[in-house]
Amino acid sequence: MKSPLLSLPGAVPAEGVDEGVAAHYGDLFREQRALADGTGFVDLSHRGVVAVTGADRLSWLHLLLTQHVSDLPAGEATEALVLSANGHIEHALYLVDDGTTVWAHVEPGTQEALIAYLESMKFFYRVEVADRTADTAVVHLPAGSITEVPEGAVVRETPYGRDLFLPREQLEEFAARSGPAAGLLAHEALRVEQHRPRLGFETDHRTIPHELGWIGTAVHLQKGCYRGQETVARVQNLGKPPRRLVFLHLDGSDVHLPPPGTEIRLADDGPDGRKIGQVTTSVRHHELGPVALAVIKRNVPTDARLLAGDTAAAQETVVEP
Repeated sequence: MKSPLLSLPGAVPAEGVDEGVAAHYGDLFREQRALADGTGFVDLSHRGVVAVTGADRLSWLHLLLTQHVSDLPAGEATEALVLSANGHIEHALYLVDDGTTVWAHVEPGTQEALIAYLESMKFFYRVEVADRTADTAVVHLPAGSITEVPEGAVVRETPYGRDLFLPREQLEEFAARSGPAAGLLAHEALRVEQHRPRLGFETDHRTIPHELGWIGTAVHLQKGCYRGQETVARVQNLGKPPRRLVFLHLDGSDVHLPPPGTEIRLADDGPDGRKIGQVTTSVRHHELGPVALAVIKRNVPTDARLLAGDTAAAQETVVEP
């Protein structure tokens, strides 16, 4: 959905999956610094919004998701995944229950497939699933923000800030009194700094939760069965994932960032060496300079010097080998 905030001064539209909101408003580093200082907001109104109501909503979702949500207290935020039968990640949900409804925001365009799966699993449970994307906008307030939350908004409080589920008709009024607006590129730069994976960016069709550090934050290891649970338990108890997420400090002398999909090799092997992974997200950070998230083979030494395409890269461990 195209955000009305694209009419704000300096707004440059985002592209690809994030089309519909602003990539930035003319000054990427100023916007990053504002968010790091706890001021401003990020328009995430292009994200899908799913609402689940009914007396059985928590116990029912507990059976389907990787997270323990049967006793989720009202107002407490959590993350959860939907896995395939083979344990591969299909959906990532960012949840909060307001006492009567579970609200989740998901990657843009994924809500229809998620709802189709949830509807197929309703059976006799007293639940209703609704796509609320058309009438509900997601807005992010950074950690430390003192911006007043509008009446009627549902708040999802996390260590990284607050996600608001805001009635979409209030979006422009909220922006007018809660600025400055920061674009999605600033939000992404802080996400990369915080080593937080994103569905469709750090994941592919064979990604399992262990590879990205989602065990513990989005996957609960002491809960009952759910689709894909056997793979999670087997890898956790008997083996290691084939790949691991790393944080890369990139050579700042290179004018261009290596785009997602750029192949990673061992620096000692040179640019013609064997591929050991790929860049998943690359950004320019206001303090750290050019940095990236990447997924590489698990057995790559943690002190190995890397090449992302032709760009030298030093790795920082996110997921232990």
